[in-house]
Amino acid sequence: MRPVTEHEVRTSFINCSKGEAKRLGLPRDLPDRPWEDLDFLGWRDPGAPERAYLVAERDGSLVGIALRVTSGASRAFTSRSMCSLCLTTHTSGGVALMTARRTGEAGRQGNTVGQYLCTDLDCSLYLRGKKEAPGAGIVDESLTVEEKAARTRANLDSFLDKVANG
Repeated sequence: MRPVTEHEVRTSFINCSKGEAKRLGLPRDLPDRPWEDLDFLGWRDPGAPERAYLVAERDGSLVGIALRVTSGASRAFTSRSMCSLCLTTHTSGGVALMTARRTGEAGRQGNTVGQYLCTDLDCSLYLRGKKEAPGAGIVDESLTVEEKAARTRANLDSFLDKVANG
């Protein structure tokens, strides 16, 4: 992913108002992110732990979505869980159901779409081996890093399509 500015991030959101996008908490280390290793920018709001944000490049422009993180009480994981984007397995607490309000009329009626995602949204770093999921076992795959990244982007595109085509 290419480095992005605060203004680009705030204007990329498709499922929240301009006012909400203006008020959201950006990561403090935005300029220092490992951009060459990111397939998308994802972060939890430092001031509101139940909120998360994801910004991806699609067709030459940025698309951002606001997410709500459900509490861990809604689904008890017995041992391990898997992110639906990068397919990284985590021990309890490493994956959470995150929901995004759909765009347009569906979103105004309260419709949402959800995915189980890495709670820290560091999918790109996990699949490249730059970060290790605590307590998780290594899944033996024959895919290259590039193929894993392509799979993650395809899974993300599918999720973004569900949000945008509500």
